[in-house]
Amino acid sequence: MRIELYSSEYLNIVELNTTGDNENYIKGDSESKYTQSEVFNLFASCFENANNLYEFFGETKYNSRNIVPLRNELINKLAVLKAINKLEEFQNHLNQVFLGQEFIDQLLVEDKQWMDNWETYRDKLIHVNKGLIEITDKCIEEQKVLWVIGY
Repeated sequence: MRIELYSSEYLNIVELNTTGDNENYIKGDSESKYTQSEVFNLFASCFENANNLYEFFGETKYNSRNIVPLRNELINKLAVLKAINKLEEFQNHLNQVFLGQEFIDQLLVEDKQWMDNWETYRDKLIHVNKGLIEITDKCIEEQKVLWVIGY
């Protein structure tokens, strides 16, 4: 599992696209960032809370009206992740997140000993979280629209 933001070479992904306007975007643009669905699911509540029109399979627009609420949700999520100091806390957090078990299942496929390295995975999620915040900051500073598209 790739716990990171990356380019369009992988499907079962969510595209984070800042190339469009209020009506359209350039699908698969080279400026887009992508994350694996199992990773994005851990942050999906941030996107849902910031925009009640959020749709996982399809596109959702975050314009000037809901980009700041999204940023605030992501900042709160970052604080939660940073506060996790024990394996049990990490497991509890994942179990409380909708589809968090899919993330754990994917970890087990790729790293049977993931519990020995749980801090590495937490830190990678923190890195993704910070990247998501950076995207919202860019949208705020440059008055861009963020399109979130699930594939």
